[in-house]
Amino acid sequence: MSTSHISQALHQDHEATVAFTERLETLLARHPRQPPDAADPLVAKLLRDLPAMLDTEISRHFDFEEAELFRHLAEAGEEDIGTHLSEEHDAMRPLGRRLIELIGPALVQGFDDAGWKEFRTVGAELCERMVMHVQKEEMVLLPLIETSLDAETDASLYADYMGNN
Repeated sequence: MSTSHISQALHQDHEATVAFTERLETLLARHPRQPPDAADPLVAKLLRDLPAMLDTEISRHFDFEEAELFRHLAEAGEEDIGTHLSEEHDAMRPLGRRLIELIGPALVQGFDDAGWKEFRTVGAELCERMVMHVQKEEMVLLPLIETSLDAETDASLYADYMGNN
């Protein structure tokens, strides 16, 4: 069991991200060629939920790690993990922004074939990258937090992170 509060908070975010990613992957798998009916309540809910999830994961979570957490890890001699994970963040941000751009028209008029094809392609790439990224953070980043941050730094980071909710 984790003793780090910030590690626990990031882990909870990871669990929510994986659950949401699974919802998106299920939608993509059920509609390999033909677009789903965007008016279907489950599809519409997923499309409405997606911007908030991406904002939480991509904006709040990534930005916090880069602005706060990685600096503390670098000070503890663990700079490489922050550099690597930041590069992954940089690859996922434009995918998330593009998905959000595609959602607006889909909610109003549904997906056309070209819009669905792009949504499906971008969504699949984002899901794949996100799942791999979360696994990396769970296996490498969270254990580093446990061993690299003192209790005072952990408490300060946790307060900052939770204050941004």
